[in-house]
Amino acid sequence: MPKTFTIQDFFARFPDDQACLDHLMKVRFGEFQTCPKCGKEGRFARLKKLPAYSCPWCGHHIHPMVGTPFERSSTPLQKWFYAMYMFTTTRNGVAAKELQRQLGVTYKTAWRIGHELRKYMAIVDGDDMLGGYGRPIVEADKAFIGGKDKRGADDKTVVLGMVERKGDVLTRVIPNRRSENVIRMIRKYVREGARIATDDGRPFMDLKSWGYYHEAVNHLAKEWVRDDTHTNTIESFWAILKRGINGTHIWVSAKHLQKYLWEFEFRYNLRKQPHLMFDLLLLAFPRPSRARGD
Repeated sequence: MPKTFTIQDFFARFPDDQACLDHLMKVRFGEFQTCPKCGKEGRFARLKKLPAYSCPWCGHHIHPMVGTPFERSSTPLQKWFYAMYMFTTTRNGVAAKELQRQLGVTYKTAWRIGHELRKYMAIVDGDDMLGGYGRPIVEADKAFIGGKDKRGADDKTVVLGMVERKGDVLTRVIPNRRSENVIRMIRKYVREGARIATDDGRPFMDLKSWGYYHEAVNHLAKEWVRDDTHTNTIESFWAILKRGINGTHIWVSAKHLQKYLWEFEFRYNLRKQPHLMFDLLLLAFPRPSRARGD
């Protein structure tokens, strides 16, 4: 079992902003860089007054934070890295108030850091298509987040979830629970020919006409499992999501709900390798084909 990456390990690895910036430079541009201005290769030197590195031949600057979530941020880079550590070592998410307390920043800054990292987690996680011929069953289900109406008719936000058994989950906020919205998302993210298991909700009943092998269980009749047809996997993800939203965030607006969904997708999809979450975020910064600088 991989060794747990503790807080002490984090600060030993990233003791200050310089260590974080050096890591960012190395990951994005390598140990040695070919200068986009003069074309010569060398090891760029860190500038004292700017978070940038300079070509040893012509003085051209490379700014490693450009093109990352940290671009245009005045918050110390180590605090951003520690926020990433927090996001990858929790099960139920990190509230903006907790980020504010741990990082020693304003609530507005903490809120922005949280949302930028959620968007970054979505990019790193990606949206690979689910299911297909010879692949495990895909379960699809709707969830209603927020408000008090259990049928989703009032102020609840409708979310469609799709999960490949023993594989990845993918969720999307949809305008409403009408069939065209549900089918459109399933066709976009589930390969034609896949086996799909759902409940007996009306929006799923047209799946066979779109080339899917569709089977449903009747929850209204208390039918939860029939052979290998069930929605237990996606239901377990909904339980994790709702526990995180209700317990950690208390309330999430419809406008920003998708960002929180991306965050929970990232953790779920790496559930079998949680020790890789932090390093994956640290190593996935975009590598520009041409260095951007002064």
